[in-house]
Amino acid sequence: MRVGYVQFDPHFGDKEYNLGRAEELIRGAEAELLVLPELFNSGYLFLYRQETAKLAEPIPGGPTTQVLLRLAGETGTHLVAGLAEEAGRRLYNSAVLVSPAGWVRTYRKSHLFVDEKTFFHPGDSGFLTFDIGEAKLGLMICFDWIYPESARILALKGADIICHPANLVLPYCQRAMVTRCLENGVFVITANRTGTESRGEKTLTYSGLSQITGPRGEVICSAGPDEEVVGVARIDPLRARDKKITERNDLLADRRTDLYGDLTA
Repeated sequence: MRVGYVQFDPHFGDKEYNLGRAEELIRGAEAELLVLPELFNSGYLFLYRQETAKLAEPIPGGPTTQVLLRLAGETGTHLVAGLAEEAGRRLYNSAVLVSPAGWVRTYRKSHLFVDEKTFFHPGDSGFLTFDIGEAKLGLMICFDWIYPESARILALKGADIICHPANLVLPYCQRAMVTRCLENGVFVITANRTGTESRGEKTLTYSGLSQITGPRGEVICSAGPDEEVVGVARIDPLRARDKKITERNDLLADRRTDLYGDLTA
């Protein structure tokens, strides 16, 4: 299975440019699955909740999801992409999964980062997995990575590949994904953005370095910090179903759930 990330520099508030640039990159790739960054169509650095509301869209009826559906159908590619979702009076930092056959499902970010707590409601979807035939996919968004429970729940639900749209500014995630993959025996596709956003008195610089990480912690494919690129690698998703560390140790079967009660305290 050919899978990959789409790394580029979205322009804040310019959906026409962002969708056009994403389409250009998607059409230049050959893959069964591509992951785009968090909030890829709008940019990230909101100053007011009213801005978020203006740029948010319903899913799947909104224009961005409709563009993704058209691209998925025309290219035969499953797409995962982050966008601001309008759901009645609520706004979510969401990721949509679309297939060549249509919309599959939407995940809403569980762990909000810094000012996202002002602009978005905490996600209420729970951690979701979807069987697309070639593999079972799990979804998480950006700061979800720092909570090991996020990837673990997806692994317990059978995810072979975790799709991880991101707008990373802290310097830790890409290295930490090696551990997340090792401790769960899964693939992770982290699709980060590049560039710098300066709005009002705020400036954020994004780290790029998108990567595909394998079930033994190997970095299969990675991008530079500043380049706009599609990184594609051929993987065997079935590798993620072998949870054996040794002939007598299994990552998931050997868990001592009888001792883990404090995790939910």
